[in-house]
Amino acid sequence: MLYSHISDNQEGDEIEEQQPIPVFLHGFLGSSRDWDACLSHLDVSHAIRIDLPCHGLSKYCEVDDFEQACQQVQLTVLAKLKKENMDASTPLVLVGYSLGARIAMYGLSEKCFDGLIIQGAILEGGNFGLQTEEDKVLRWENDKHWSKRFATEAIDYVLFDWYHQGVFASLDPDQREEMVELRSDNLGSQLGCMLRATSLAKQPYLLDALKQLDIPLLYICGEQDDKFKALAQQSGLQFKSVKQAGHNVHHEQPAEFASLISNFIKKLK
Repeated sequence: MLYSHISDNQEGDEIEEQQPIPVFLHGFLGSSRDWDACLSHLDVSHAIRIDLPCHGLSKYCEVDDFEQACQQVQLTVLAKLKKENMDASTPLVLVGYSLGARIAMYGLSEKCFDGLIIQGAILEGGNFGLQTEEDKVLRWENDKHWSKRFATEAIDYVLFDWYHQGVFASLDPDQREEMVELRSDNLGSQLGCMLRATSLAKQPYLLDALKQLDIPLLYICGEQDDKFKALAQQSGLQFKSVKQAGHNVHHEQPAEFASLISNFIKKLK
């Protein structure tokens, strides 16, 4: 079972008793605390945050693949609802960032969340998958390289290089230093485990299956995140590009991100 936390806004209880509850799935290197700033702007009655396998207070919970990761998410949400005396049929909205978005997309596409009543999903900076075997081989070699580094080197040195990858090009030196400091409390060997288990090389190409879903999806990306903005524009999914943000929109523009969540949930009614 994964660590989870449910935020209870007593004033929000009066908003809408059956308003869907957002379930937050953070990205690689993150934890459930990553959503604190966003939640401070979000006016909902409840919100569930989960520490993914090998991260945060779930750091010793290992999985072998995407399916197991999705199973752990489902079991954790059901257990949290039961503990809070909420029905298993409580409507939910998945909100996933990067790795969390990929786990959400996989679970929805592969029917891993059939025990949950999911009414929609917000996908922030999630990769739909690779389409050629050559790309998958190259990605697997790259992920094995990073996995070994995380497991064998001082984590702050590895993180310094990690945040110099192209996807984080929008970070300035101060922001990069902040991210390295923030993520240095992770356990490198466990990060390596999760990186191998959920490598993009092991993920099917999910876009076609996502388009067949009968629930609304919203893809969110930062205006300065060229790679994922292009993926969003080409996807055919509903998407929103957020100004003055790179790959991590909910961290860089938490109020705007919270507003997008609120509007998405309101439209579900």
